[in-house]
Amino acid sequence: MEDLTSIAAALAEVGPRLKRLRTQRGVTLAALSEATGISTSTLSRLETGRRRPSLELLLPIAQAHRVPLDELVGAPEVGDPRVRLRPRRVNGRTVLPLTRQPGSPQAWKVVIPAAAPCEPDLRVHEGYEWLYVLSGRLRLLLGDREVVLGVGEAAEFDTRLPHWFGSADDRSVEILSLFGSQGERMHVRARPGGGT
Repeated sequence: MEDLTSIAAALAEVGPRLKRLRTQRGVTLAALSEATGISTSTLSRLETGRRRPSLELLLPIAQAHRVPLDELVGAPEVGDPRVRLRPRRVNGRTVLPLTRQPGSPQAWKVVIPAAAPCEPDLRVHEGYEWLYVLSGRLRLLLGDREVVLGVGEAAEFDTRLPHWFGSADDRSVEILSLFGSQGERMHVRARPGGGT
């Protein structure tokens, strides 16, 4: 009985999820109808829960929005060991979480677009951050110091120090970021001489 209840609850969320996805993307019912071949009245009834979702209706909607069907129905994650990166846009940057567990430390790959003509906004918060440049050149402001890092260079700093980082020039920059919210420092250990 519990499985039927959870299925009914998941189905009840499909309509609001469809509407949220459509409105977040700024798509009208008419435009979605044209893209899917589904009438606007059927789409409206799906979004309000007056029409039961079916595969025949959800597949064209998923294709029109270019999202996996799982995202439309809110399917629970299965025991797939692969990490599925879901990039997000944060302050004009693309951020891909590389860790899934809560707590600290957290790891991200960050893609920062080419420098825009804006004044850097230095921030302060608890924690400790480690940055490694994968491509491009990173401009890092720490208090009253400015450092430019190239490919293969890294920096670590206490985030209670006013800081900001972005592209150093007219090219985008990709970095790995490790952050410990409680101020944990990253420890790099290597055996001298390259022996085992």
